[in-house]
Amino acid sequence: MLTVNAYAAPSATEPLVKTTIERRDVGPKDVLIEIRYAGICHSDIHTVRGEWGPISYPQVVGHEIVGYVTEVGSEVSLHQVGDKVGVGCMVNSCRECENCLAGNEQYCLNGNTGTYAAVDVDGTITQGGYSTHVVVVEDFVLKVPDSIPFEKAAPLLCAGITTYSPLAHWNAGPGKKVAVVGMGGLGHMAVKIAHAMGAEVTVLSQSLSKQEDGLRLGADHYYATNDPATFETLANSFDLIINSVSAKIDINAYLALLRFEGTLVSVGAPPEPLPVQVFTLFNNRRSFAGSSIGSIRETQEMLDFCAEHGIAPETELVAADAINEAYERVLASDVRYRFVIDIATLA
Repeated sequence: MLTVNAYAAPSATEPLVKTTIERRDVGPKDVLIEIRYAGICHSDIHTVRGEWGPISYPQVVGHEIVGYVTEVGSEVSLHQVGDKVGVGCMVNSCRECENCLAGNEQYCLNGNTGTYAAVDVDGTITQGGYSTHVVVVEDFVLKVPDSIPFEKAAPLLCAGITTYSPLAHWNAGPGKKVAVVGMGGLGHMAVKIAHAMGAEVTVLSQSLSKQEDGLRLGADHYYATNDPATFETLANSFDLIINSVSAKIDINAYLALLRFEGTLVSVGAPPEPLPVQVFTLFNNRRSFAGSSIGSIRETQEMLDFCAEHGIAPETELVAADAINEAYERVLASDVRYRFVIDIATLA
């Protein structure tokens, strides 16, 4: 077992603290990664504060991880020592169910193994990327292209793939009108990726405070949703709407913005239900869908796409002892647009 430094939540109500955790020995198919950067995701906050259900404590979160391979198991063929790699929201799956066999392990019917707060192959609870090292089975480790700035790459492993997957699945591209609800950690990546795919992109944000950023990052239009006229002006306008907001909104108002056979996809995960008026769906034969992360294949595809198109998240680098402050700033929407922890400060 390897003892490593980490930042963990002692309970749902206490600040995260510096501690040590144990990593399993490197097995034949495993890769040991020295973590260099770890992104802070809103999901981390929801999880450690018990908002998505009870978890075991102490808990180390973080599922946006990049670093270097420092050791490989005897049967590893996909990675070698020195490789720049990433780990996203899952570190394993059953590999036997219908979805896994079809290459959709993110939708494993037996539940994929999350990077944190899940039961690992050795029966322990998985601990995430707010730590100096992690051991992961080779099939769930991604290659990070050299052209993506390493200090900015980590959020692609969650925010990047969470927005890329529905945009690719619902065929965002030339001739398609795509709206992005929310201009935060997820939303700003949706804007960049949809623009690179060739879609006409509109941001729907509470106010116009981030309009300059939105247009700079690739949006063609920017509207404030606190203006009731927005919903009248944009009625029946969009082929695809990506809802990136992790808070309760009037989903029916946004569904009314879809044109014929348009789809609204939620990737934000509010703790509260989002009631849907079915008659809103009847009009224009609209669809309301959800989308999780992507498969390992699709995540690698996303990384390569971002490298090809020069896409990287907008990030702010913080030291490990600033994690608790960063959490409060995330909740106050005081970040543009993703915090990344410099794991060297944990050594």
